[in-house]
Parts: sequence; C-alpha cells; structure tokens
Amino acid sequence: MQPPPLPLDLGVRPFRTSEGLAAGVSRKRMRGQDLWTPTHGVRISSLPTTAVERARAFAVAAPADFAFSHVTAAQLLGIPLPYAAEDDCLIHIVTPTAANRIRRPEVCGHRGLETREVVEIEGLPVVAPADTWADLGELVGAGRPVGLDDLIVAGDAVANLMGGTTPLSRAVERRVRPRGKVTLTYAIPRIRLRSWSPMETRSRLMVVRAGLPEPAHNADLLSPTGLWLGCGDLVWEEQRVVGEYQGVEFHTRLGDQVHDGIRRGRIERGGWTVVQIAADDVFERECRAFKLRELAGHLGVNPHVLDLMGAEPQFFAPAQFARPRRRRS
Repeated sequence: MQPPPLPLDLGVRPFRTSEGLAAGVSRKRMRGQDLWTPTHGVRISSLPTTAVERARAFAVAAPADFAFSHVTAAQLLGIPLPYAAEDDCLIHIVTPTAANRIRRPEVCGHRGLETREVVEIEGLPVVAPADTWADLGELVGAGRPVGLDDLIVAGDAVANLMGGTTPLSRAVERRVRPRGKVTLTYAIPRIRLRSWSPMETRSRLMVVRAGLPEPAHNADLLSPTGLWLGCGDLVWEEQRVVGEYQGVEFHTRLGDQVHDGIRRGRIERGGWTVVQIAADDVFERECRAFKLRELAGHLGVNPHVLDLMGAEPQFFAPAQFARPRRRRS
C-alpha cells in the first residue's frame, strides 16, 4: 500500500517534523520508509548525496547563527581536498564562541564564527574562501588528512577566487595561535595564481623542488609570427617548452586523444616543445626522475644537478621552518 502523499511543498525539500505536523502530516507518516532523516527532527523524500543537498538538509534544523565550515565549506566553495578529507562524512559548522556547541552524530561543531567572514552559497551561509583555507590548517599533522601539498593545492584554488594570496595571509594573521600555522605560513609564498587543477599545482611543485626554473601557469602560447596557439598548463616561455598534464578524466577517451593530438601538432608546428606529464610522473619515483631529466634536457639544465629526492610530494613543512620553542625556566 502506497503511503499518502505529502503536501506538495514538503515533497520537494527538507522540512522539520514540527513543520510537517503543522501541515497535517501525521507522526506515523513521517516515520514512513520512503522518507529520510538526514538529521534529528528533519525529513526529506530523497536521500541527499551532494554537499549542497546535505548542507541544505541540515540547515533546516541549524541554529540561527551558524555557517558551514572546514571540509563542508571547502566542498561548497569548490576548493579541492585530498581524498582522505573528502571521505569525511560529517557536516562541519561553526557557531559563535559564546554559543553552545551543537552535538549531533552527523555534525562536527566548531567555535569562532565571529572571527570568520561568511559568504552565501546557494542560499547557505558558508565561511569565506580565505578563512576556510586557514581552517584547513586544523586538519594538518601526523595522522591527519591534510598535508603541505594539499594546502598549496587548496591555496592555489582560493587565490584564484580571491585574486591573490593577501586574503590568505590576513586570514591566518587574524587568528590567535591557529592550528597548523607553521604549515599554513610556509605554504603561502608557494601559492600561485592561474593553476586550474590540483595536478597542475603538484606538477609545478615537482619541477621547482627539483631545481628547474619555475613555469608560468596557463600562459598563452604564440607562434613566432604572433599567432595564438592555445594555453599551456606549465609554460617556460624563454625556452619555448610547455608541460601538459594528461589527466585520466579528460585525456583517455578516443575523442580526447584525437583532439589532444591535433592540438599538440599545432603547438609544435608553432615552435614549442610539448612534454606530457602523467600522474605517475608526479607520484612514482622512477617515472618522476625520468620526466624531470626529460624536462631538464629541453630547458637546458644539467640533469645531474637535479634534486630528485627533494622533488617528491611533501606532507610536512621542513623542520627547520618551524619556530624554535622557548624553553621553560
């Protein structure tokens, strides 16, 4: 037997049980197996799966003064996170320091809303990008899901949103003894504009740490006569070398490969050397060494001076960067 239909308005959005009762929905109906309970006191007719859907469902039962923060804010803002952080199924919210911490099984509560800027995303209050990046410092450390390179990747994305790194520096400076400050502070000078993907950022970090000249991100490629040929992921204009990251998502289908081949031919005919970079070239030691030596040859750098060990992905800021602690007398 089909359960009786919900009022039209309640069937298309999350609603509080008190709202359902006021609309004439019985308690038995709200316990029906066709309704989901994303958080206590809330019902919805379809399972919320995306970050926006989960946040919107929780917002129905949230306190008056709150904002989504940390991992949840990063997801709502489109800031890239490592897989370990993406697997966090909790809803992160921040409330004023003076308010009671919310205690629900699906919620990770934080305090300090008054120290953070808040923006609106799809009608939801969300901690602003720079403050969200500073909040990710709380997830840095041994056994935690976020490392140095993850912060730089996220920082590149935030810098693109904010137009530079100054808002990130100010967000960290506003905090009183923020967690992860050493790693956050070390990351800021290594954040760049115009990186459009996490692997572009990680590829740049690899080549710079190895001792190769730093490339420009997504710069225009011009022929000797000034004809525009496209944009390159990593561009060494003086040497006319371009590094192109070949991700699985956009470069493995037959149609993509045909398009990539046509594009590469056009760029090479324009006098550029194209070097393709894959994920294994960044994360696998032997592949990384081979790719760095290949780039060095095209860039006119002696491959024997490359710092192949230093080019590895880094999870921690260098120990010598940490401020020495004062000895207790």
